[in-house]
Amino acid sequence: MESIYEQYRNDAAFYVVYIREAHPSDGWQVSSNKREGVVFEQPSTFESRTEIAEACQLGLDISIPMLVDDMTNTVEKAYSGWPDRLYVVSRDGTIGYKGGMGPQGFHPRDMERTLKSILEGQADE
Repeated sequence: MESIYEQYRNDAAFYVVYIREAHPSDGWQVSSNKREGVVFEQPSTFESRTEIAEACQLGLDISIPMLVDDMTNTVEKAYSGWPDRLYVVSRDGTIGYKGGMGPQGFHPRDMERTLKSILEGQADE
């Protein structure tokens, strides 16, 4: 994602939206998270969710701007975002690409092809 972001960042707006914790320590914790020290309880406040989002952004070295979903999970519900998903939304608000449920359905190069096509179409207008 970082290389796609770097290539198209001047032509499109990119955001990572941090939603509820996929593998909280007080829920479905996975062994790889334990090994890597990624152990967080499901946050109960927006402030704690924001802190975890910041830790995620730093830990994964994400330079894409990050937004944080509200505590009622508005974005997650509207975009079927759990645990992660890729979207391309065109300027007129239509969804040009909706990726599959991650991580198995997380295909950045498929998303990039759609983004490139949309941008080329906008250049023709």
